[in-house]
Amino acid sequence: MKASVIIPTKNAGRQFERVLDAVVAQQAPWAFEVLVVDSGSTDGTVELVRATDGVRLHEIPPEEFGHGKTRNLGVSLTSGEFIAVITHDALPVNDRWLRELIDAAEQSDDIAGVFGRHLSYEHDGPFMERDLRLHFDGFTQWPAVMRLDDPERYRSDQGYRQLLHFFSDNNACLRRSVWEKIPYPDVDFAEDQLWAQQIIEAGYARAYADRAVVFHSHTYGFIDLFRRSFDESRALQRLFGYELCPSVTQMLGQSARTIWADIRYFFKAGIPLTEIAWLFKVPLRNTARQLGYYLGQRHQRLPQAVVQRVSRDMSLQRK
Repeated sequence: MKASVIIPTKNAGRQFERVLDAVVAQQAPWAFEVLVVDSGSTDGTVELVRATDGVRLHEIPPEEFGHGKTRNLGVSLTSGEFIAVITHDALPVNDRWLRELIDAAEQSDDIAGVFGRHLSYEHDGPFMERDLRLHFDGFTQWPAVMRLDDPERYRSDQGYRQLLHFFSDNNACLRRSVWEKIPYPDVDFAEDQLWAQQIIEAGYARAYADRAVVFHSHTYGFIDLFRRSFDESRALQRLFGYELCPSVTQMLGQSARTIWADIRYFFKAGIPLTEIAWLFKVPLRNTARQLGYYLGQRHQRLPQAVVQRVSRDMSLQRK
């Protein structure tokens, strides 16, 4: 079989029906399969999957879930030469999403993985739309297929390493033959970027597919944004040594800079005043993000009980 699609779920919500319908409706000149791996849903997700033709369901207890571990399980239960991985809230924008991922992967035999563009859901506001657009526009300034071509720069330039390591399995595909040698690491966060680091350092290539597009965004409340930023900073510091916010001075300065940038953008972009509620959220949102980065950077100095309480990801896994 050419391709498999794996979707991990837990209480996926109403949006998941649209996602599942869009995945099943993909058009391709080859056969593909769809597998949902559910870890204890109680909201009707399991019943929806069972009622959807062409989709297999595999259930695991909640305590067995792991970001890398569960995706590895899903890959092991499928047979596609390529494995597309998305999340339950990543909605393909059209019926060519899967084909675009696979076409990108087939550009070269050494491409281990491909990731695609994310678009913001309209309800997540103008700042999320801007952030995602600029983020993924950045990848179009580089070759679509990237390898570790400059070892000296890789050693000395953190930005270059971050570029090569970026990979989002909210919208991606893996080559099975490479996954068999280098499966996802069993970590609690950033399994996709750690996997990208491993395949790049092993001599494989990573590709970006700008036309393989999903709607995928989250506008967290202030507390959840703080906790999500804590998890991100903690993981990137622990796994890669990245410093997202190394000092109080930087935390305060970056908060002020991003607040001012958002205010300027709101008016320069001509955003309708009907959206002005987003503007009033700017100070708290930017401060919450930077505070999360700062504390996540210092997670080793915090009691483990505090880390577990602050971490959003740990909290979700306990539910």
